[in-house]
Amino acid sequence: MGETHMEIILAAIDASAHAPGVCQYAAWAAKRLSLPVEILHVVQKQDAVAARRDLSGAIGLGVKSDLMEELVRLSEQSSRAEIAKGRVLLAAGEQIVRDAGVDGVKSLHRHGGVIETILEREDNARLVVIGRRGTDHEYATDHIGSMIERVVRASTKPVMIVSRNYIEPDHVVFAYDASPAAKRALERLANSPVFAGLPVTIVMAEASGASKMAAMAEAEAAFAPDHPVSTVFDPAKAEQVIPRAVAAVSNPLLLMGAYGHSPIRNLIVGSTTTEMIRTVHAPVLLVR
Repeated sequence: MGETHMEIILAAIDASAHAPGVCQYAAWAAKRLSLPVEILHVVQKQDAVAARRDLSGAIGLGVKSDLMEELVRLSEQSSRAEIAKGRVLLAAGEQIVRDAGVDGVKSLHRHGGVIETILEREDNARLVVIGRRGTDHEYATDHIGSMIERVVRASTKPVMIVSRNYIEPDHVVFAYDASPAAKRALERLANSPVFAGLPVTIVMAEASGASKMAAMAEAEAAFAPDHPVSTVFDPAKAEQVIPRAVAAVSNPLLLMGAYGHSPIRNLIVGSTTTEMIRTVHAPVLLVR
C-alpha cells in the first residue's frame, strides 16, 4: 500500500487573506471525515528564458551586459523570496489545522502551474478546498479568483470555495434540479459524515408543475425520517431564489451539483456560477 491510497482533504493556499479560512474549513471537513489534511502552496515558475525575455525592454534601453546580469540576479532573488514566503505560509497553515484539532496534516510546496498542480494532487483527495479569491484579487471585493472557475471546470472532485472568515456550517442549503449531478450531490448529502446532523433546506428554482413537485418529494425521501429537512419550491430564477434561501438561514453551506441541466447548469457553465460564488456569502460546495 503506497501513500497514494490514503485519502486526504486538499487545501490549496496562497498569500491572500483567504488562507486561514481555507485551512479552517479544511480542518472542519477533515474532522467530520476523519481524514488528514494536505496543505498545498504553489510557487508559479518563471523560467530563466522568460525572465530574460521580460528584461528585454532593458536591452532596448541599452542596458550593459553587467547590468543585465544584475537584473537577472534580482529576478532569481525574488523567486527565492517567494519560496521562503511559501514556507512561512505553509507552517502557519499547518498550525491552524493542528490548533483546530486535526493531527494528520502535511504541507506540500510545489513549483509550476497552480491549476495543474491542484489537479495532480487531487487524485487522492476526497475534497479540494480553495479560497474565493487569490492574491491577485485581494482588494477587488467581489472579484472571484481567476483560478476558481478553471479549477472547478477541470477538477473531478468536490470543490469547496470558501471565504476568509471561517464560520462553522450549521445548515446546508441544497440547490436541487434533479439532474444526474444534483442526484449524486443529494446522495452524498443524505449519507456523508460531512453533513451528519446538519439541517437541510432543499431549494428548487424555476419550479412549477407536477414533475418538479415529484422530483422535490423524491429528494425529501432521500433523508432519514428524523433528519430536519425543509423545502423551497419557487418559480423565480435560480439567481434570485438561491441567494434568498442562503440568506434565510444562519451559518449556511451552499451545496450544488456541478454541471447539471437547467436552471443550475447555466449557473455552473455560464458566468452565473461566478455570480453565485461571488454573491452568496457562504461556503459553496460543488459536487460532480
